[in-house]
Amino acid sequence: MGSPLFLLRDDPQLFFAFVIAVIVGITFHEFSHAAVATLQGDQTARSQGRLTLNPLSHLDPLGSIALVVAGFGWGRPVPFSPMHLRSRRWGAALVSLAGPAANFVLALVSVIALRLLYSNTLEGFQLDFRVRLLEMLVLLNVVLGVFNLLPIPPLDGSRLLSIFLPPSRQNIVYFLDQYGIFLLLGILILAPGLLTPVFRGVTRFLYGLVGLI
Repeated sequence: MGSPLFLLRDDPQLFFAFVIAVIVGITFHEFSHAAVATLQGDQTARSQGRLTLNPLSHLDPLGSIALVVAGFGWGRPVPFSPMHLRSRRWGAALVSLAGPAANFVLALVSVIALRLLYSNTLEGFQLDFRVRLLEMLVLLNVVLGVFNLLPIPPLDGSRLLSIFLPPSRQNIVYFLDQYGIFLLLGILILAPGLLTPVFRGVTRFLYGLVGLI
């Protein structure tokens, strides 16, 4: 994704749809981490005011600026203590996967809303702000969900490695903990379109579920 700032010049409506979709996607992503951690018995996120849908509690100032300027950014990570989770083996993975799961649910809800909007419009879609916002919510949440499932620290999918890798392969986890951020940056800089077919495939699948292909 290029700089969204170009949208502000060329298509202001789409730019504001992008900003709203990012805020909604990150907020629900981080809130879901906090909610599952709390349900698992860890009160760290609650005590730090993260068990809320207030975007100001979840948006990182620098990460938000980076998103608008460069098309890639981050939210404020939700703190939790694996030792306080009820499930020592699966608890951390459940907390981590809650974020991407929330994004996929949001994408599905947005697709359903598009379908309902289409059903209530006799002449099909009118390309108004509602449609553009819903389409952006689908796209952004699919991107957030898929990207965060990559098994590379500090992304959410990295938690699965420590569970499914045998003890003899835990050195892979230690290596990625040290150098994963460099691998991630390398992918973003050298192969920015690597996941594009996956994004398209998941998006097409969601639209297909409600008959909008």
